[in-house]
Amino acid sequence: MANKKKKWSQDVTENSDAMDLKEGAFKSDNPKKIADSLRHSAESSDRRKSSPFRSAMSMLNFYINRAGNQLTKKQKGTLEKAKDELRKDFRRETRH
Repeated sequence: MANKKKKWSQDVTENSDAMDLKEGAFKSDNPKKIADSLRHSAESSDRRKSSPFRSAMSMLNFYINRAGNQLTKKQKGTLEKAKDELRKDFRRETRH
């Protein structure tokens, strides 16, 4: 019988106090979908302690750093592109 113990970082990703993430938010191979999901979660959260942009970017960076070597080169590239999409989305919003 395998006793599978959760890592604290997995617990944070799944049960963040800052925002509720859509299940599988980081699993898409579409950077825009990842960014949109994070943005939606950050903007709709009433528990975050910082701006929606900072909350979304922090969660994305946290996930990338915690997943580390478990990410394939393609996955990491997709997540890095999602950062660019987040920046574009929030920059567009500040111009209006």
